[in-house]
Amino acid sequence: MLRDAQRHDLSGATPEAIEAFNAAVRAFTLVYGDTLGLYEAARAAAPAFIMAHLGKAWVLSLASDPILAQAARHLLEAARTLPRNERESAHLAALSHAVAGHRAAAVAILDRHLMAYPFDLVAHMAALQMDGHLGRFAFARARSARALPYWAKAQESYGILLSFFAFGLEEAGDYTQAEEVARAAAELEPFGYWPHHCVSHVMEMTGQPQLGLDWMSARAPFWSAKENNNRVHIWWHKALFHIELGQYAAALEVYDGPILAAMRPASMSICNASSLLWRLEVLGCDVGPRWQQLAARWQGHADGRLYVFCDVHAAMAELRAGQDDALARRLAAMRATAADHSEAAPLYRDVGLPLVEALGAFHHGAYARAVELLLPVRFELWKMGGSHAQRDVIDFTLAEAAARAGLRDVALSLAHERLGTRPQSAPNRRFLAQAQAIAT
Repeated sequence: MLRDAQRHDLSGATPEAIEAFNAAVRAFTLVYGDTLGLYEAARAAAPAFIMAHLGKAWVLSLASDPILAQAARHLLEAARTLPRNERESAHLAALSHAVAGHRAAAVAILDRHLMAYPFDLVAHMAALQMDGHLGRFAFARARSARALPYWAKAQESYGILLSFFAFGLEEAGDYTQAEEVARAAAELEPFGYWPHHCVSHVMEMTGQPQLGLDWMSARAPFWSAKENNNRVHIWWHKALFHIELGQYAAALEVYDGPILAAMRPASMSICNASSLLWRLEVLGCDVGPRWQQLAARWQGHADGRLYVFCDVHAAMAELRAGQDDALARRLAAMRATAADHSEAAPLYRDVGLPLVEALGAFHHGAYARAVELLLPVRFELWKMGGSHAQRDVIDFTLAEAAARAGLRDVALSLAHERLGTRPQSAPNRRFLAQAQAIAT
């Protein structure tokens, strides 16, 4: 039986196909290189090679984009007819849930699977990303921690699994260990996305924006090359550091330059732009016609059914661009999802719809209404998915809405809450100054 680089038996493979497949797995888990092209080369070399089909389907499914999800479903259906072993059957079962939007069920399968197959990097990566979609990135800490003892430090891709562990630590709030582990992983895998991403998060969450910019500058050749498939998100982090330092024009320059250049036609990529522009406008920056241009990019990439995180960010663009019809269609689809029996239904009902209504209230100047909607939903915010840093755009909006509504007690409370962890943040100091200026 032929095997992959992690010594897993492979059904339907050939030596030529395995070479492309191993490179695809490295590219997928590093987020660096032509992942889809390499998986396609493996499929072409061995049409009965089921893991080549499933590997490519994972990449498309994890994008949480309606257009790419359809392509993933086609690959999955083709894979169902192919011979498979126990490991490959687990991937097929998990993907069957994932393409239907049932991420929790998919992760449950992979989590159990990884207890028996701790070297399965594809499963580690898929579970990590879907836990991110479910707002529980921290679960990667446990999965990686139980797998790492089986790996040898000299083993190829050990640094990749180590970087998964680092990001799980960061999202669990263990910032000191997360930074230490991520820096070690970056030495082992200098072109890896996850180590750079993790250190960026640590610097963001601990209020060290200048150190974050220094880290990015020192390692720019490793993370900013076009081969890094999610470099747009690292650029987004760089823009956030500028915002924390009060350098709003510099943040907008990052948007106009590398963010737009690196953005891919996929929902999770476009979210970075919505999130950044919304923050800048909340802070009083004039972003000109950028919302209209961004709203055009969103067309077809968030459908009110697949992933609430993306719908919230698409709604930001539609609100600001004045696309009332598009927003109405989105809300109708979200309401239909909220009323069905899918895994996503409670997320849309309890989080997505109140958030979009709150953003609409803020956009239309009904700031007290925005506060009324956001205060209770913030306790459920993790369910929308994404990281702590990504979801902060909502608390950011809430703090500004409270100040604009003249709700002194709420505004002061939220400002002090934010300053407690990031006392040097320019936006947080702005929130406090606004709150203190409200007449008693």
